[in-house]
Amino acid sequence: MSDRQTGTLTLSLEDREHALFDQFQVRVLSGNAQGKVVRSTRPRMEIGTHESVDLVLDDPSVSRFHCEITMVGERAVLRDLGSTNGTFVDQVSVSKAFLHEGARLSVGRTQLQFERASEKGKAPLSRNDRFGLLVGQSAVMRNLFAKLEKAAACDTTVLLTGETGTGKDAAAESIHQRSSRSQGAFVIVDCGAIAATLLESELFGHEKGAFTGADERRIGAFEAARDGTLFLDEVGELGLELQPKLLRAIERREIKRLGSNKYQPVDVRLIAATNRNLRSEVNARNFRSDLYYRLAVLEIEMPPLRDRREDLPILVEHLLAARAVSSDSFVGSEEFMANLVRHNWPGNVRELGNYLERSLASSESEPLLAAQSAEPQASTTPADWRAARKSFERSYFSALLERTGGNVTAAARAAGLDRVYLHRLLKRHRLPERG
Repeated sequence: MSDRQTGTLTLSLEDREHALFDQFQVRVLSGNAQGKVVRSTRPRMEIGTHESVDLVLDDPSVSRFHCEITMVGERAVLRDLGSTNGTFVDQVSVSKAFLHEGARLSVGRTQLQFERASEKGKAPLSRNDRFGLLVGQSAVMRNLFAKLEKAAACDTTVLLTGETGTGKDAAAESIHQRSSRSQGAFVIVDCGAIAATLLESELFGHEKGAFTGADERRIGAFEAARDGTLFLDEVGELGLELQPKLLRAIERREIKRLGSNKYQPVDVRLIAATNRNLRSEVNARNFRSDLYYRLAVLEIEMPPLRDRREDLPILVEHLLAARAVSSDSFVGSEEFMANLVRHNWPGNVRELGNYLERSLASSESEPLLAAQSAEPQASTTPADWRAARKSFERSYFSALLERTGGNVTAAARAAGLDRVYLHRLLKRHRLPERG
C-alpha cells in the first residue's frame, strides 16, 4: 500500500475516504484505576477527572482537564493543560514534551505509561478540496472539511479552536452558508474587541433609559440573528460576570434586554471561536466549565498553516483569485513558493494573505520575518517554557515594531494578527508603540 504523510494523518492512496493515524494507548500503573488501559480513537487523547475526557481518573489531585497527548506525524507530544499539580514525564516536570515508548507519566498521585499501538486508526476525509470559503487538499484539511460538513448538516452549537489567523471566522461563515439557516442573518460579535461594560448590551440589547446614554431601545445580537447564526468570536475573552448570562441564553434559548424584566425566546444557531485553550482556562477558573461544554457540543480545531504546507500552492492561487491577480506573475514562481514553504507562518493564513498583498504592491518578493518554533525537550520545566516563550515573543515583536516604525496597525497587518490581540501582547512585554 502506498501512503503519503500529511501533517498528523497519513493519506492512504488506496482509501480516498479515510486517512490513517498512529494509534497509542495509556496504561494506568497505580491509583484507583490501576490496570485500566485506554486506546486512542483519534490523534489526540485527553486525560483528567472530567467525565468528558478520554481517560477519566478518580484522583482528587488530578485536574478536570489535566493534560493531553497528540500524535504529530510519528511523534507523540504531551501538553499540560494548566493543571494544578503539574505533569511529570520520567519524574521531570514538563509543560510540553515528546514521549518515547514506555514513558512514565505522573499526574497527581496517579502513574501512567505511554505505549504505541501496532494498529492504525482511521479518520474520515471529505471528498472535496473546498468547504465554503476554505480550500485545502491535504489530509488534515479534508479531515477538517468532513467535520465542518457534519456541523453544517445539523443545528448543534459549535466551538472552533485554533491559533490566530487559521480561518475560524471563514469556517463559521461557511458552516452558516451550508446550513438550513443560510437564508437567515449571520451576525458576528467580537468578544475581544468590545469593552466588557458594553458587551452585555451588544449581545442582549437594552431598553430606552436602561443606563446613561441609552436614548432608545436597541436590539442585541441574539435578536438580530433570529432564524440565522450568531458567531461569537474570541469567546475566551468573555468576562466571568457575563458568562452565566450567556449560559442561560444558550440553555433556555431566551434573552432579556438590559432594563427589561421580560425574557423573550430566540431561535438562533450559535458558533463560537477562540484562540485560547478553554480547558486550561477552566482549570484556572477563568472560564466556567458548564459554559465550555454548552459551547463545545461539537469542538473543531483549525490546523495551523505550518502543519499543512502542501496546501500553499492552492492557498496562494485561491488568495490571488480573490484579489483578481493571475498566478502567472512572480508569485507563482518556484523560487517564491520555496520561500513560502520554508517559513513557519506564525500568523497562519492571515499572515500569508497579508504577505502576498505586500509582495504584489511592491512587485517583488518581500522579506519574511524569521520566526521558527523551538522544539520542545523532555527536560523542559514550566518555568523554562514560560521564559523561552517570553524571550521569543519579545524578540519577534521588537523586530516587527522596528520594521513598521512602531505602528501597531501596520505591525498587526504584517504579522497577520488581530490589532487588539497584538496590542495586548505589546503591553505585556512593555514594548513601545505608536498607534
